[in-house]
Amino acid sequence: MNDKLPLIQDADLNGKVVLVRVDHNVVKSGLIHDHYRIDATIGTLFHILAKGGKIILMTHVGRPRDKKTGEITIDDKTSVMPIVKYLSNKLHINIEVPEFYSHENKGYLSIETNINHSIKKLKNSEIDAIYLPNTRWFKGEEAEAIEMDRFANQLAGLADIYINDAFGSCQPHASTIGINKYLPSYAGFLMQKEIKNIERLYNADKPFLAVVAGSKFDTKIEPLYALLKKADNLVLGGVMYNAYLCAKYGISIKGVGEKDIKLAGEFVEFAKNYHNKIVELPFIVESDILGPKETGKYRVHDIRKLKSGDSLNYVLDVSPESFEDGYVKEVFHNAKTVFVNAVMGFTPHFNDGTIALDTLIDENPEAVKLYGGGDTMQELKRLLPGLYIMALDSPKYYIFTGGGAVLKAIEQNTHLGIEPIAELIKRKGD
Repeated sequence: MNDKLPLIQDADLNGKVVLVRVDHNVVKSGLIHDHYRIDATIGTLFHILAKGGKIILMTHVGRPRDKKTGEITIDDKTSVMPIVKYLSNKLHINIEVPEFYSHENKGYLSIETNINHSIKKLKNSEIDAIYLPNTRWFKGEEAEAIEMDRFANQLAGLADIYINDAFGSCQPHASTIGINKYLPSYAGFLMQKEIKNIERLYNADKPFLAVVAGSKFDTKIEPLYALLKKADNLVLGGVMYNAYLCAKYGISIKGVGEKDIKLAGEFVEFAKNYHNKIVELPFIVESDILGPKETGKYRVHDIRKLKSGDSLNYVLDVSPESFEDGYVKEVFHNAKTVFVNAVMGFTPHFNDGTIALDTLIDENPEAVKLYGGGDTMQELKRLLPGLYIMALDSPKYYIFTGGGAVLKAIEQNTHLGIEPIAELIKRKGD
């Protein structure tokens, strides 16, 4: 752990109102599909209560703001209420969610004075906690500098101390980097745990194997270059792998854009300097339709038999046969550290590649297995629930709450590349 990081255990919380930024972004269309990211913060919340602190929680949920128009939609799909109900039932506490005036298509313009009534109730122990509405419902959360700073100042005015326990929320917004200027600020226990496990990637036991998949090549291109340099082997999946195959073998695959193929081509050329580090999965699944897996409408191809100029329909998965290949199995069985940020198939219909991948990884009992968050975590739970439950308590596994934050740290080769963490350290001595 970086000794410059201000830690929650060093904060005087007794009698203080503590504003806690968490990453409880687990609601989709009003429902919670996985509680992992909520449960991961309970240690921090318990510590604050045990030390006599009064909690105000906040998180973002989804993307209620239209990036093109700037309009903000406030509705049940991105509400924190499912999170509040879950926490209330799990911890047996009374949590209040204040309401504010919503301006049409502009969201909440500010934190209004009626919240003072809730804070008074919190201080008098009439309620156990406050949970603010979705931070992205507030116009200032993702605004430009002056407006963002104004909102951050308003948030800071609610409390005495700020705790950032939202490792997965790596975007530089008002609730993640702005408040530090106005309040004593500390890292929560989950934040500390995530940073500690990132260091297991920086100092990975070798051989180090990385498995990365994604729907677009350009969204993960910089972390891929960093991983190619650092890892002993790299496995690709998803549309990223399709773009790689198009670029390397001169084939075309339906749904793969020219921009991704161009970026993949540059990556293929760069990879020639790294002695065959990329492990190609030889068997892919072509489908005639972008949808359910229908008998007679999909087939398996061996990439070694494809010829330049060949044209395929949608490639929606890696076949499990790929993970039975002798060389592929050898790489996975010999690895001492495995980093996974990957769903191999088109969800929820093409699951076999992801199941085979995660099963093969688990066959290596000695390796440290570090899973990126988000879809990687959710699909592991959905497809292999027994393995998921075991992984939560196994010292050989760690599941990050934020895959994007991990990739950003890998790209920067330091957790200080994540702006909210850098801001915590920067403001420590202010």
